[in-house]
Amino acid sequence: MSLLQSAVSTPSTVSSSPSLSCAAAHPIVASCSVSSTSNSFFLLRSSSLKTVTSVSSSRNNKRKGVIGKVRSSLETAGARVGQVTEVTKDTFWPIVNAAEDKAVVLDMYTQWCGPCKVIAPKYQELSEKYLDVVFLKLDCNQENKPLAKELGIRVVPTFKILKHNKIVKEVTGAKFDDLVAAIETVRSS
Repeated sequence: MSLLQSAVSTPSTVSSSPSLSCAAAHPIVASCSVSSTSNSFFLLRSSSLKTVTSVSSSRNNKRKGVIGKVRSSLETAGARVGQVTEVTKDTFWPIVNAAEDKAVVLDMYTQWCGPCKVIAPKYQELSEKYLDVVFLKLDCNQENKPLAKELGIRVVPTFKILKHNKIVKEVTGAKFDDLVAAIETVRSS
């Protein structure tokens, strides 16, 4: 497995060959060492597209470049910032946990709900606008009923906004302006 194929999501050590090993202490930062005569190491930085800094101790030479995309723990859990991710009772909490300190907005809807269908494109636009927020949607069907009950849904659409694994705001109905105001409030807190 190459470094670019591995997801840096938990503290671990990855060995891709006898000459390369990587230790990840945090989902955003990993250090890698290459066992060779040049004694180089790499530092991955940033949370989306990782920049690799290569430093050679023998020449004190520093090079930077983007070598590819390394998935964050959020992407590993199945969500991407900048788009709406469909969740189920099994995938919801792992994604919320992976979001760490990001706000999470959950659209709880049903297939037959007219107002849900009307607000869906606007909700998608919000996901593209607020790149520091994770946008999820949950079809409140029979399969996902246990999660819907756990989250206390009474009407669709209902938007639950979570931060640090706790529900901090709720908007019931297709009230777009109220949803935007709630997102802004949670983002600024």
